[in-house]
Amino acid sequence: MPSPEKRSSSAPPDNRQNPRLENTTAAHRSSSVDRKSNKYLTIEVIFLDESTNVYKITYKSVAKSLFNQVCETLNLIEMDYFGIEYMDSNGTRYWLDLEKPMCRQLSMSTSNVVMYFAVKFYAPDPSRLEDELTRYLFSLQIKKDLSEGLLVCNENTAALMASYIIQAEIGDFNAEEYMDHLYVSRFKLIPLQDEEFEWRVMENHKKHLGQSPAEADFNLLETGRRCEMYGIKLTPVKDHEGVPLNLSVAHLGVIVFQNQTKVNTFSWAKIRKLSFKRKRFLIKLHQEVNHVFCRTNDLYF
Repeated sequence: MPSPEKRSSSAPPDNRQNPRLENTTAAHRSSSVDRKSNKYLTIEVIFLDESTNVYKITYKSVAKSLFNQVCETLNLIEMDYFGIEYMDSNGTRYWLDLEKPMCRQLSMSTSNVVMYFAVKFYAPDPSRLEDELTRYLFSLQIKKDLSEGLLVCNENTAALMASYIIQAEIGDFNAEEYMDHLYVSRFKLIPLQDEEFEWRVMENHKKHLGQSPAEADFNLLETGRRCEMYGIKLTPVKDHEGVPLNLSVAHLGVIVFQNQTKVNTFSWAKIRKLSFKRKRFLIKLHQEVNHVFCRTNDLYF
């Protein structure tokens, strides 16, 4: 991951070099169990800039030992916002529980272990984060969420955010070098990226003359955090009548969606208790004025 002021003026984002990751090495994709001792696990961690590093820990080690090594590689100070994800054989993603041993979260027969470093807790206002590296990692996460279609927004907002990404990557617009939208095509910005969208990004890019990479990242964070789906990761559930819904736990509270439309928000201030039993998830709210009983909401996975 490059420091914001030292990015290449021509290379696409996947080729960037980050001086703060000088200890990160190119890793082979063949992570495996050490079968001689059968006590060690070799794990490849993919970072937000697509660089990788390999770590070796024992099965009995708590997951936090891996997380600490990853944060040390990054020289990361504000660790609490981040986590490590892994996928099961069905492609379902889980957060690594840092307090539990690896052996309680991964199968002993696991032969290929790839994990992903990511933002776990989205700050309501990431531009106020103290450390520049933390802000940069948040900008990479927003960029990733946008390109994967997780940060849902209208096309105008998407084109504006994409133009800040371009500004941070290649600097000011140059009419002699960038005569049409094709220079934007080198970057994967949204899932369904067409020519019309790239022209719109180009027009926005022209307006950012003089913005440094750090300033462009700041503007990306400011725009991204105002999107309704900022920090929202949806999990499919059903209500007590069997109606399909999506659930998200975010900085605002517990949010319920139906067909990408927000239908209910339970703010943290209103929630008295959360409980989970088998496939039943209960949200108990504080007693409201003139109500004898507190309200309970049932959701099923």
